[in-house]
Amino acid sequence: MAYDPSRVEIKSKFDSEYRRFCLNRDQVSSFDDFHSIIGQKHRVVDLIDFTTSYTDPIHGDLLPINNDDNFRRALQTATPLLRVFVYRKSGILPRFLVNNLLPVVCDGFILLT
Repeated sequence: MAYDPSRVEIKSKFDSEYRRFCLNRDQVSSFDDFHSIIGQKHRVVDLIDFTTSYTDPIHGDLLPINNDDNFRRALQTATPLLRVFVYRKSGILPRFLVNNLLPVVCDGFILLT
């Protein structure tokens, strides 16, 4: 398949699950649209709050995608693949709430009481 500059290939990872799909650069113009598509692809829309990051292909840095400017920069680096990582915003706190445990921070460690 030949490289098409009007499309971007997305490889996204959430937990241990990977998704691969293509987007038309002209149809997804904002971070909010992109965030919604990523949530739909991983089936987490309205279930959890999540953040997205991408890997800079030149330096290998992990950079956030959290606004329109960062989203446009991420698309510019994708030639043709954009590697996206999806993380839970809430971290480990919901697990504590589900188990009715209270986290206590002691010397940089989280203890369950």
